[in-house]
Amino acid sequence: MPFFRAGPRPVRTQLCVCLANLAIQMLEWQDVLHLVVSTLGTDPQSILCVLEFLHVLPEEVTDGRQINLTEDELSHRTRELLEGNAETVLRLLAEYSRSSPSAAKNPLLLDCITSWLREVPMNDIVNSPLLDTIMEALSADESFESAVECLCAIFKETRDVDECLSTIQTLYPRVVALKPKMVASADTEDTDTFKGITRVFAEAAEAWVVLIARLPAEFRELVDAVLECAARDKERDAISLTFNFWYELKQYLVLDMYIRTRLQYVDVYSRLVDVMNGHLEYPKPEGSSDGDLFEGDREQEEKFREFRHQMGDVLKDCCAVIGVTECLQKSYNLIERWFHANAAQAIDGHVPHWQQLEAPLFSMRAMGRMVPPNESIMLPKLIPLIVQIPDQEKVRFQAVMALGRYTEWTSQHPETLQTQLNFIIAAFGHPSKEVVRAAALSFKFFCNDCAELLKTHTTQLQQFYEGVIDRLPPGSQDEITDGVASVLAKQPTDQIYASFKLYCDPVVKRLMDMAHNATDERGKLALADRLQLITTFVQWVQPRVEPGQPNPAVQYCEEIFPILGAIADNFVSFAPILERVCRCWRYMVLSYRTAMLPLLPSLAEKLSSGFTASRQGCFLWATDAIVREFSNEIGHVDQATTDAIFHFYEQQASTFLKVLNDLPPEEVPDVIEDFFRLTVDVLSFHPHKIIPSQLMVSIFQAACSALALLKEEPLLATLQFLRDFLAYGGEASPTSFYGDEATRPRGNPPETQTAVKRLLTVEGEILVQRVLVGMMYSFPRDCFPDASGVLLAMFQLMPEQVATWLGNTVALLPPGSISPQESERLLNNVRQRIESGEIRRIRVLLQDFTDSYRRRNVAPREGLGRLEATKFRFAG
Repeated sequence: MPFFRAGPRPVRTQLCVCLANLAIQMLEWQDVLHLVVSTLGTDPQSILCVLEFLHVLPEEVTDGRQINLTEDELSHRTRELLEGNAETVLRLLAEYSRSSPSAAKNPLLLDCITSWLREVPMNDIVNSPLLDTIMEALSADESFESAVECLCAIFKETRDVDECLSTIQTLYPRVVALKPKMVASADTEDTDTFKGITRVFAEAAEAWVVLIARLPAEFRELVDAVLECAARDKERDAISLTFNFWYELKQYLVLDMYIRTRLQYVDVYSRLVDVMNGHLEYPKPEGSSDGDLFEGDREQEEKFREFRHQMGDVLKDCCAVIGVTECLQKSYNLIERWFHANAAQAIDGHVPHWQQLEAPLFSMRAMGRMVPPNESIMLPKLIPLIVQIPDQEKVRFQAVMALGRYTEWTSQHPETLQTQLNFIIAAFGHPSKEVVRAAALSFKFFCNDCAELLKTHTTQLQQFYEGVIDRLPPGSQDEITDGVASVLAKQPTDQIYASFKLYCDPVVKRLMDMAHNATDERGKLALADRLQLITTFVQWVQPRVEPGQPNPAVQYCEEIFPILGAIADNFVSFAPILERVCRCWRYMVLSYRTAMLPLLPSLAEKLSSGFTASRQGCFLWATDAIVREFSNEIGHVDQATTDAIFHFYEQQASTFLKVLNDLPPEEVPDVIEDFFRLTVDVLSFHPHKIIPSQLMVSIFQAACSALALLKEEPLLATLQFLRDFLAYGGEASPTSFYGDEATRPRGNPPETQTAVKRLLTVEGEILVQRVLVGMMYSFPRDCFPDASGVLLAMFQLMPEQVATWLGNTVALLPPGSISPQESERLLNNVRQRIESGEIRRIRVLLQDFTDSYRRRNVAPREGLGRLEATKFRFAG
């Protein structure tokens, strides 16, 4: 290390990391800090190595991943290295800071302080000379960034304001004394310093927000400093650092207990609205052209758009504190001011100072969620003003979007609907694609919220719909379809069939034409997008029909079903089309439920043949809807139908098992996920049919094979299936029931319990291996609760046998990955829990064991030997 004391720094840092890891794992090395300091600290040129070591040591102890120690050893070593040395480190850092002016400004010194903050009592740091060192480091360019980082870390450690009150009282005057430095950096356009000081103010205010709410007068100066930072940020570089504080403070101010504080901060939030409205303005380009506002910098443009939406969230916070009326009044004043100053000079395509008009429109749109539908002061003034704005692309876009935000209000003020809807419909002819997309979205909201007002105009809406649908991009097609479908859903039941046919027949005809001509990928994707439109109608149009009566929507579905089936047959190798067709079929079942019974045989046949031909999981996804809706727990479903549906599931399961026999799980993860989600539902509705069935052995083996996957979603589905299956081995049923018997608990029949235990006796050891190996090597972290739940369920059913399997699995782990003592300790603890009847505590034991093992080991390159997953075989 002395050889690299002067650098390169990456080499020096890595050497210090290595030394820190050696110190952690070399348990017999007791005088780590003394030896390092005495060896390297005597030479002024080597002191950087000491500082670097002190910087990385806490990080390596707390965040190190490949530390070959048990949990107990690591906990004990942490106390020795960190807690036992905290006082000494504090003294060393203080002595070094006083050794020379350059030492006090050394960024590495400040990084060391930051690293040790959690180990040293905060009062000891704040009341030591180190606080002066940190504050003075803000005046030096080389140490400024590290000093800001250190201060912010200190603030985070003082979030428990009651416990840290004395520390905060010491820090507060030192923090607010930085305000002149912030003002000076803003005036001189020193953006780095301004941003750093803004961060200090904002993070201090966030940490002490409870005190700000409790003691508004005492902490007002800090709040004003944060507000001034926001107001002075000409480059909009630092203002986002303040956003979270305004949200956190709002969360307290809206509580009744802080109503007096809220009144004292009304002026702050009122001014904050003005600040946000000012920053919302688009930049003004040089010259008179309104061309590219960002000079070709698309990243900067996207950043500005995201930044505006964040400011919109701050405006919502302001609405919550000072009320929507005052906030809307500010937007109205800005719009009215523009009209008075510029409306006479504005013509379509040329709108002077349009930025000053667009910004308040955006702010009005952003605040829409906070405005109640019964607002009666500002919106009656604003809405008529908006529909008069001149045509400029960004202004028109914002106006259209703003109107779409207030459609709930419009539904209660029908006198304003016609002018707004005319304004929106006219926007569909705008040359800007952005404006057209905005029009489609707003049209959707108008139809959704004003459907009762529009339901007598279905013919006119259909003519408009048919006239524009082919000119829109797929996303906008979905939106206007969603809109007109919501109006169609309001029709009387006796008019549903005719209205459905009026709207969907042209769509279906266009589908048939597109299917005939779809020869390339682009054409096929367009066909898939168009199929979604039918699904949207099915999702919305759900007429109320008495049981036993024909459903007019199902009547129309019967007419178009052969067309959808033919499309699926003709594009069996193109997954996006199959997914859209299956999605449509699935929503037919979910929307019309048992009224779909006349279509059920044809639908089941198509789903079965489609899955066999394509091997796509979407057919299983649609099958799941049938299993759910046509169970014998739901009324109006006879036993013959439920038996037929279970037989249908068995066909799908056999096909799935053949797929898994032919292909490795890694190639069909989505199919595995869909199958086990389907099977979870079959277990819920048909447990006493599926568990004793001949297929269950193969399904269980397939689940074990699927546990070798690395992808989270199929793993979660598989583990959930295993947990549900094992639950049927106990006395209590894991399934909730409906109907007359829902009020009393229902147990599992003895024959079902026996079937589960019999299968577990044969296949259980493989399952223990797969789950334990997954937890130790490959499972994503979110899979751990379900994985440990599977092991717990097995222990609850067969504790002695599972303990033996556990010991066999641990014995097969790679040599050197676990010590004999650790293995014996785990197995002894498991046996003790079994003997004492504390089975549930085994789950924690296994989680701790696998966490510790995983932290210390990675899967060997040569594989896991006898613990490797074997290929699934199915002879059916």
